[in-house]
Amino acid sequence: MRQISLQFVPTAILSRQIAVIRHQSLIINLPGQPKSIAQTLEGLKDESGGVKVAGLFASVPYCIDLIGGPYLETVESVCKAFRPKTAQRPPR
Repeated sequence: MRQISLQFVPTAILSRQIAVIRHQSLIINLPGQPKSIAQTLEGLKDESGGVKVAGLFASVPYCIDLIGGPYLETVESVCKAFRPKTAQRPPR
């Protein structure tokens, strides 16, 4: 989250952006502004629309899987970078 925020705000390194697990819940503390939330969740794209830095949404399915939640089906190209090979389900 900070890596994305630093592209827009030089003081982002001082922010409280954090994610924690409590029992079997994933808690994510997002920025306070709607625009900042969207940037953090979606990530950074280059001029051609390619992914420069993956957003937080890409890592959430794997985090939920780690804490014993349901396996979330998502856009595979977005989430693949955050899901280790040992945690990938075989194709159906």
